Amino acid sequence: MTDVRSEDTGSDRMTSGGTPRAGAGWAWILAYGILSAVLGVFAFLAPFSATLAATLVVGTFLTATGVMALVAGVIGRDHHHRFYKVLLGLLSIVVGLVMAFRPLTGAFSLTLLLAAWLGARGVMEIVWGARHERHRWSMIAMGVLNLLLAGFIVATVPLSALTLPGYVLGISLLFGGVLAIASGLAHKKGAPAFSLGR
Repeated sequence: MTDVRSEDTGSDRMTSGGTPRAGAGWAWILAYGILSAVLGVFAFLAPFSATLAATLVVGTFLTATGVMALVAGVIGRDHHHRFYKVLLGLLSIVVGLVMAFRPLTGAFSLTLLLAAWLGARGVMEIVWGARHERHRWSMIAMGVLNLLLAGFIVATVPLSALTLPGYVLGISLLFGGVLAIASGLAHKKGAPAFSLGR
């Protein structure tokens, strides 16, 4: 009898197929969205501090992955890729430590990488727009805009390196938080998780 009652109690949150019902866990999604949005606002208010934080996170991640790659290369049995893993591990550790302990240098590198990414994306969007009739002018316009942004970033280095990564982090956290808040509220009303409506 005890087992039956415990199963009935848990069935309120589960479907017959064993998957969570719509609405389950909406508060966690909402809390995540609020926290992300608040952190995004703080990043906008203090972009230099957010830049240092973003650089430190990236540096820590690179150092950790570098250590794992180095260990895999040293103790691994795959002789064909051992040298590559060791070299990649050492490079990642060096870059990660530089970004962690010299965050301004790391922020400069992140800014140049962002400019390169925008430039490459802009070229691809222009080429894609020129080859396809659907959304041609909007794609070309986006490509031109991304190229202009890349040029602006390069032209304003090193000043842009002090705040740009922080602003990018702020935009990501703020928009991600707003979407999560909307998704959590919609999920509370029965919509699937991470959906803005039925």
